[in-house]
Amino acid sequence: MRIRLYNARILTMEKDSPVFTGEVWVEDEKIVHVAEDRPSAGQANAEGFSAGQTNAEGSSAGQINAEGFSAGQANKEGFSAGQAKAEGASAGRTKAEGSSAGGLSAGQSLAGRLSADAFCSGQVLPEVRWDMELDCKGNLLMPGFKNAHTHSGMTFLRSYADDVPLQKWLNEKVFPMEAKLSGEDIYHLARLAVLEYLTSGITAIFDMYLKPDETAAACMDTGMRCVLTSGLNHFTSSVRQQEEEYRKWNNANPLISYRLGFHSEYTCSRQLLEGVAELARQFKAPVYTHLAETKKEVEGCRERYGMTPAVFLDSLGIFEYGGGGYHCVHMTEEDMDVFKKHGMYAVTNPASNMKLASGTAPIAEYVRRGIPVAVGTDGPASNNCLDMFREMFLVSGLSKLREEDASSLDAEEVLRMATVSGAGAMGLENADVLAAGRLADMILIDLHQPNMQPVHNIPKNLVYSGSKANVCMTMVNGRILYRNGEFFVGESPEGIYAKCGEIVKRILQEV
Repeated sequence: MRIRLYNARILTMEKDSPVFTGEVWVEDEKIVHVAEDRPSAGQANAEGFSAGQTNAEGSSAGQINAEGFSAGQANKEGFSAGQAKAEGASAGRTKAEGSSAGGLSAGQSLAGRLSADAFCSGQVLPEVRWDMELDCKGNLLMPGFKNAHTHSGMTFLRSYADDVPLQKWLNEKVFPMEAKLSGEDIYHLARLAVLEYLTSGITAIFDMYLKPDETAAACMDTGMRCVLTSGLNHFTSSVRQQEEEYRKWNNANPLISYRLGFHSEYTCSRQLLEGVAELARQFKAPVYTHLAETKKEVEGCRERYGMTPAVFLDSLGIFEYGGGGYHCVHMTEEDMDVFKKHGMYAVTNPASNMKLASGTAPIAEYVRRGIPVAVGTDGPASNNCLDMFREMFLVSGLSKLREEDASSLDAEEVLRMATVSGAGAMGLENADVLAAGRLADMILIDLHQPNMQPVHNIPKNLVYSGSKANVCMTMVNGRILYRNGEFFVGESPEGIYAKCGEIVKRILQEV
């Protein structure tokens, strides 16, 4: 599948790369070309492009407008043929002057025929037959957000257990309901979460929940990229099961990968934790866990082991190969030294921490110390929405409030946390920025909305005034899964909503 996205503002998120106007080419699951705008029709001959290549709209024929997709795309990706609407007049292809003999047919690789500078240097490009050409109409293409901590299957608890302290929330509300969940329940509930991720421009999730195989199946069936980690604790999973999951999901499907993890220090015995440390050594792999989320958690670990959670876990060798902590609200200087020493990620979840009155993480201090920070929503039972725009605003706003300094954390740094740093935390370095060779995980942001005008600074607009309402397209692995309010995930939203409603009704009757 070859897709050309043109007439776009592009924020690649590469370091020191400004927003520019240009286009992105996608072949199958990869980005094969990112470049500034090609010449206009009047400049084409001087620059080495055929005059017929670019019309007044900046498009070649067979291109797809804002209302739909080509009929050829319909059969493969689930778009209806009735959506297609041609804007041009000739065949759906882009052709460089003198290249008719060297064109690319459906069976030839586009990536192999492009050099990094060919697009703007006047070199002759091969003829390209596009499956889809999408006019971005001056809107913003950027990497998708990486939700670096979530519990997708918990959608059934949204707004069921609110306005109570964390321990009461867990023990009296969450755990009794979760005990009634089947694997099939989790599959359907996770699909509901995927719909919400897509509307928020999230292209990858770092998910910890019961029965990870079901979450993986839900993500594969809907097209979402997912990094799984274990919620190992006294009651769920085992070291052996985690080893089996690690081996299975790091080789099973390109959308799914797996990182070692456990729920928390306070829900695991020392023996279990030593088993995780042994797995980390065996696979030379990073480990992730809930860490320093509440004062009570930290105090309890000190009573048990005479150390904070981060220091205790490090003493067992769990973080020998790095990893990260979810929440990281109540961290000491010694804890931060552990993170710095091992190159660990602090994954902040500001909405959940604020709603459960857990506290505010010292994000500005992490940045000063060079500790990488990623952003997650946490689960829909404690947040309650899966919205990265809200998280970004809170990361910045709460940091300023905590530091009593409006300059303590720049919006562009926060945007990087939600994209590039999140990819690093999740082991998705091949999906961090928009660049040739990277995975085609990207979103289109509608800049033609009141909250994004005027356009003084696009990154700051995204963090301070952006909204999930601005997300008009979400692409994962080269497939458009959400566009202009429509989902292309293999089933109607109404069908997913109905199934989840049935699950909730049954569980409430059983509890």
